[in-house]
Amino acid sequence: MNIKPMREIEEYLAPVAASVGAELLEAVWNNRERSLTLYIDAPGGVDLDLCEAFHHAADAALDELDPTFGAAYTLNCSSPGLDRPFRTERDFARHAGEKIEVHLYAPFEGAKYYEGTLVSLDDGVIVLQTEKGERRIPFDKTSKVCLLIEV
Repeated sequence: MNIKPMREIEEYLAPVAASVGAELLEAVWNNRERSLTLYIDAPGGVDLDLCEAFHHAADAALDELDPTFGAAYTLNCSSPGLDRPFRTERDFARHAGEKIEVHLYAPFEGAKYYEGTLVSLDDGVIVLQTEKGERRIPFDKTSKVCLLIEV
């Protein structure tokens, strides 16, 4: 199935998300299911009412954009979830000062897992404040970076 680039869809829908008090984080196409999932976030969190409001607004806007060139698809709207991996600089900036966990492909400075407070992402290096001091971990060595969920 032919579909417009996700970046184009995200840029088109960003003001639509803002109009309902949300921020569009990412648009993801699933070719097997022929579905477009829009992940949103908001300062007070994402609830069902916000997802519904954005879904209706985005549906109307997507009718104009026609991302699938007339082919049928399913539109989904969701929160990113607490364990959503950080993918962009914007993800890191949004969560600066919060506790995160960093999983690595291979040991780096003696460990494959770190947790601490995110200071920043500087030139592709995660700056993390841990109990043992500041760690600087290259993002390209990570397998997953996400919020630390404390129970």
